[in-house]
Amino acid sequence: MEINLISDTVTKPSTEMLEAMMNAKVGDDVFKNDPTVNELESKVAEYFGMEAALFFPSGTMTNQTAIKIHTQPGDQLICDKYAHVYNYEGGGVSFNSGVSCKLVDGDRGMMTAEQVRASINPPDFYHSPLTSLVCIENTTNKGGGACWDFEELRKIRKVCDGHNLKYHLDGARLWNALVKKGEDPKAYGQLFDTISVCLSKGLGCPVGSVLVGNKEAIDKAIRIRKIFGGGMRQSGYLAAAGIYALENNVERLAEDHKKAGEIGEVLKSLDFIKKVEPIETNIIIFEIDESKMSSEVFLEKLTENQVSIIGMGQGKLRIVTHLDYTDDMHEQFLKILKAIG
Repeated sequence: MEINLISDTVTKPSTEMLEAMMNAKVGDDVFKNDPTVNELESKVAEYFGMEAALFFPSGTMTNQTAIKIHTQPGDQLICDKYAHVYNYEGGGVSFNSGVSCKLVDGDRGMMTAEQVRASINPPDFYHSPLTSLVCIENTTNKGGGACWDFEELRKIRKVCDGHNLKYHLDGARLWNALVKKGEDPKAYGQLFDTISVCLSKGLGCPVGSVLVGNKEAIDKAIRIRKIFGGGMRQSGYLAAAGIYALENNVERLAEDHKKAGEIGEVLKSLDFIKKVEPIETNIIIFEIDESKMSSEVFLEKLTENQVSIIGMGQGKLRIVTHLDYTDDMHEQFLKILKAIG
């Protein structure tokens, strides 16, 4: 039995999702004539209580588009040092927008309003970059699937309002936070200028992300998506997967969270595990005690048992539970971990 826990992006469409895709009504989305794409965009915009939405091939492109529409070359955005827009988008902030990042030393990818305030460059001091945008990631990938405190997000909004800054949410795994904390997506829609959500992680779609915002922002985003080469034609086949996922795969994320917690408990019981980061959603980040077992040996033992996980550097390993990680796989994986111990 192969068990792939590298990421929640490794899932394949279910039979029901494939049926929805094959039965989709399609048109040419570059001309905004694909009815299924239009339906998905309306559905996501309504979900967050925002004016408009735009379908993209990837979450990186949605984030990069948001940064582009909120900034000018030479500006600076504020984000946590763990932020995806800084660490995992190929340097696109500087390449695509000519923008630099002011990195904040937060906690598990989450910074405070006071840290944001302290990071803003004086707007009249032309020797430093003009601060124009704050980027948040919820849940935090490198922070181990951590969920932000919503009140802190409100406080950051106030800081943004007081300093004329835009506010973008990289919500690639926002669905996980919403399910874990029982939050209202419309509250997020009221708080942020733009929100990026991914359909191909926790929701199990093969492709796709959506950028949500007001009509002015999304009108700008259409042009930027074109410049980035993100226009697709009969993309309704992909959008149909998104619609199916929104209707069927959101609440079940709680199952992934439960399994992740159980994996974490087993890891904590093993004497060669040095540290397990707090687990809130579907990501487990942990460290090996190299004096008792090397990371290489541990990974080899998993490979021998047909289990795949990923290294994050600096001695950290990551496990991600997902839609295709079945109950049988879960029981087998827990047995494998205990046997290694």
